[in-house]
Amino acid sequence: MKILSIGNSFSEDAQRYLKLIAGANGRELTCVNLYIGGCSLKRHYINLIDNEKSYHYQFGGENTGLMVSIKEVLGSNNWDFITLQQASHESTDIANFTPFLPEIADWLRLRCEGAKILLHQTWAYPEHTERLSQLGFKTTDEMFEKVKSAYDSAEKLIKPDGIIKSGEAMLKAYKLNREGTYRDPIHASLGFGRYLLGCVWYKFLFSECPRVHVDPAYLDEPVSGKETKLVESILF
Repeated sequence: MKILSIGNSFSEDAQRYLKLIAGANGRELTCVNLYIGGCSLKRHYINLIDNEKSYHYQFGGENTGLMVSIKEVLGSNNWDFITLQQASHESTDIANFTPFLPEIADWLRLRCEGAKILLHQTWAYPEHTERLSQLGFKTTDEMFEKVKSAYDSAEKLIKPDGIIKSGEAMLKAYKLNREGTYRDPIHASLGFGRYLLGCVWYKFLFSECPRVHVDPAYLDEPVSGKETKLVESILF
């Protein structure tokens, strides 16, 4: 299976351990993330049309040091899945998705026959952070309600082949493991948060929960046995 994300740091978080999780469970997976920090759909669209080599090429959750364009990576493989997402700070209003999301999706469908288009639902920010209040929200629940509404509208707009609900998983995780889910006011923690996201993606792609967990020695930050059980409870 081959999956390409046209994304930013949120798809970086989600893909960091995805290949490791797949390998531990006997699944072959090629996963590539095209990374620009905070990249919006508008910028993705402009980069696509202009064929800009402005993306960090991340392979199997690792930075390669290569700079690439969307078009050259699309042509480098027969992708099974291509994920799209909005920048998290613009994910609370469907108006920020248009016209760029439909334009990108239509372009991909015309040129990437056989590839399924997925939406990657982003997550809300933790409470008592400046980034949350800057967007006009008081609680994580309040922000996620708007994120979910925007992605539900985006799903109706482009009719993707599926939506990976990372945002819903992160909200559940935050309520169960408040101190261990985020590493800063935006991103998933290097251990539990990223591992959870990888498992969410694995379950979506392979229609099963991971049966075997990754050895903590291969993770950037330890994930405890208790946190592993939390991941299992969130997935089920």
